[in-house]
Amino acid sequence: MLAELRIRQFAIIDELQLAFAPGFNVLTGETGAGKSIILDAVMLILGGRADSSFIRAGQEKAQVEATFRLNEKTQALLAPLIEAQGLENDEGDNIVTLAREMRTTGRNICRVNGRTVSLSILKQVGEMVIDIHGQGEHLSLLRPKSHLPLLDAYARVEKQQKEVAAAVRLLRRVRGERQKLQQDARMLAQRQDMLAFQVEEIEAAQLEVGEDEELRSERQRLANAEQLMRQTALAHALLLGADDETPAVLDMLSEVEGALLTLSRLDDSQGGMLERLQGLISELNEVAGDVEDYRDGLEFNPSRLSEVEERLELIHRLGRKYGDSIESILAFGEAAAAELDTLTHSEERLETLAKEDDKLCRQIGKLALALSEGRKKAAAELGVAVEAELGDLQMSGARFEVSFETMGAEDGVYVGDERLACETTGIDLVEFLISTNPGEPLKPMAKVASGGETARLMLALKTALAQVDVTPTLIFDEIDQGIGGRIGAVVGEKLWGLTAVGEHQVIVVTHLPQLAGFGDKHFHVRKGLSEGRTTTQVITLDRDGRVSEMGAMLGTEEALARQGAESILEQVAAVKKAAVVPATAV
Repeated sequence: MLAELRIRQFAIIDELQLAFAPGFNVLTGETGAGKSIILDAVMLILGGRADSSFIRAGQEKAQVEATFRLNEKTQALLAPLIEAQGLENDEGDNIVTLAREMRTTGRNICRVNGRTVSLSILKQVGEMVIDIHGQGEHLSLLRPKSHLPLLDAYARVEKQQKEVAAAVRLLRRVRGERQKLQQDARMLAQRQDMLAFQVEEIEAAQLEVGEDEELRSERQRLANAEQLMRQTALAHALLLGADDETPAVLDMLSEVEGALLTLSRLDDSQGGMLERLQGLISELNEVAGDVEDYRDGLEFNPSRLSEVEERLELIHRLGRKYGDSIESILAFGEAAAAELDTLTHSEERLETLAKEDDKLCRQIGKLALALSEGRKKAAAELGVAVEAELGDLQMSGARFEVSFETMGAEDGVYVGDERLACETTGIDLVEFLISTNPGEPLKPMAKVASGGETARLMLALKTALAQVDVTPTLIFDEIDQGIGGRIGAVVGEKLWGLTAVGEHQVIVVTHLPQLAGFGDKHFHVRKGLSEGRTTTQVITLDRDGRVSEMGAMLGTEEALARQGAESILEQVAAVKKAAVVPATAV
């Protein structure tokens, strides 16, 4: 619901803050007091046209901000958009704030939950939380695309619609694969040749993961074989001695060992030095053995070096074509082999896909036909319900009907002897039609000209669809145009009923006291002077204030007017008391 509306420097509004009630809110006041300006401000945060003429004279900018408290259904609908745009509210998922700012420079800023967004995103969020009826804009029920989801909800066929949608998506995947396989024969042959070459080239290389590292290490040894041999020979000679003339390190250490042995016998406190030396001699003997083994394994082999170089060059060349590593090259080869296998058996696959396509078209046709029949049955019931509501609203000659159309398609689903186009929503193209005067033909709802008739039509539809329409806040303007007090009371009762049956919040601008009497919260809009300038002021009325305001709306002598207003409020209280939900009016 719309919890709070804040308006600053907008037209004749200096600064205004309104806290709306969850139920039925009414705004009354003299013509020109600013009621329509408040609605213009609401239209602005719903993505309406930003006109710099709205900025209060002498100011640089105008601002409008609205805070909504969301029920679970609206939260669920909004969540994907909020998450996708990163617009989460720190105050909680059940709060969303929309704001719009206009500047004299022409700059126009839109915000959702304090974050700047595009006008398109602001509109998308706004359409989910509020409907305005009577101004010719933001009328969701006037948009044909909204009719089918509402009808499906009314008909309780959402499960059937989801089954059709799932089958249609599967059909699209099948046809996508068929289209891919049915490419130009020459291109297909060229692709097969290229894939065959790639697979053969990679398989012929017989690559093994990690072999490139081993080859580079081997190349390093082979390329430096002569120097490695010289260094190992020198190390071996120094450790063990190359001839009788060259002293060996181990021989000299043996002499040191003998000296320390004698030393330790003479002074047993020095036995530790002997042990350390003996350990060193043991380690050097192991090193000498390792050097000898390494030397024996060395070879100067230009032929093997050439082989290693060629192998590394092959891996490098394949890497430039197919991947940066052996793992990537092998993965590319596997993918190419799989695609080649698919293309090699494309004719068989095409035949299988064609049979699957035909089977799905017949299956979807049956599902879509059953869905359409369920919709048509519900549409007839909806027509009766809407016409009954219109009769209560002094439009007894009005007719309402749901138009159903289908489109033929050569590759469509099978429905009887026809092949019809089928989207995820089914085969039906649905639109609500209305005739407001006897003898007049049915026309699309968007072509209904009268603002008052449009608003009453919206009320009739909203009442009939109250249980399935999830838009939480409904605003009606001009709904009392062309109707008298008796019908005004009926309209008021129906509007109040929407807050109970459909759990909607309703906000109405009205000139009829009989309608205003049903308000749970009553605002009086008036003009005032502030620092010598005209400004719109809004007062929340208590019961005595309501009696005075409604008496003024009746336009009779003061005593009779107050008596009439009291009578209206008593009658309203009786109606609310008799209803399922207790009255909450002040």
